[in-house]
Amino acid sequence: MPELPEVETTKSSLFPLLDQKVMSVQVRESRLRWAIPNDLDKLVGQKLVQLTRRSKYIFAQFEHDTMLWHLGMSGSFRLCESHEELRKHDHLIIQFEDIQLRYHDPRRFGCILWLDEHSQNKLIDPLGPEPLSNEFNADYLIKKLTNKQTAIKVAIMDNHVVVGVGNIYATESLFNLGIHPAQAAKDLSAVQIENLVIEIKRILKQAIELGGSTLRDYSNAMGENGYFQQTLLAYGRAGEMCVNCETTLENLKLGQRASVFCPQCQPLKKTSVTKPSLKGKSQ
Repeated sequence: MPELPEVETTKSSLFPLLDQKVMSVQVRESRLRWAIPNDLDKLVGQKLVQLTRRSKYIFAQFEHDTMLWHLGMSGSFRLCESHEELRKHDHLIIQFEDIQLRYHDPRRFGCILWLDEHSQNKLIDPLGPEPLSNEFNADYLIKKLTNKQTAIKVAIMDNHVVVGVGNIYATESLFNLGIHPAQAAKDLSAVQIENLVIEIKRILKQAIELGGSTLRDYSNAMGENGYFQQTLLAYGRAGEMCVNCETTLENLKLGQRASVFCPQCQPLKKTSVTKPSLKGKSQ
């Protein structure tokens, strides 16, 4: 499933469409997670003026309307020449002046919607802060995790706590800090939480710089693969040796997600700790 770095990379790869006018729209399959609206033809004649991202959603702002795009489990956008052969799961085709945009989604869990009051209230408003923003800091996370019995990996993957920290990047961040993924969130010290915020930001920035992770078939709209997967130390390596201590990496399921960890470097601690306040400390 594309995570925040892949969505950010996809958004950036769509920049060639900016200031281009929509010439035509074709919906080949409307049955996605929610049905594609049947009035997309009102995009015809409008220029795409801005592309932004919130969590894993891409906002495509046209001159008079704004769309909300989500890649779901297997979705992808591709910039194509109009004469290129269509693929079976190309569900939406938007012809711009110089190039064609196609949305491809074999599993059809993505969404193509108008950004309106309903979608804003339902999908966007409940979201937590962006992980690379100043709002996501140690003081904030300490407050969110206080008395939270949930496993720390589940907590940082909760979009109500912070958006976009998907399985790959949560796994790598916790491994690098020696924190067991099943550790109760409330048992982390203030120093651990501060370091976790720093590490999440570092990992995500690095992943974006490397174009995201191509583990199966992810590529950006230009057809380019990501390279972050070449740096992975824990994710997807269950049964292999830890790069730090040569202990065999193990796997457990948390929140229905595979969670790879090193039992030696990431011990599960049973005792609770008192978290001193970081209030007033520079972030």
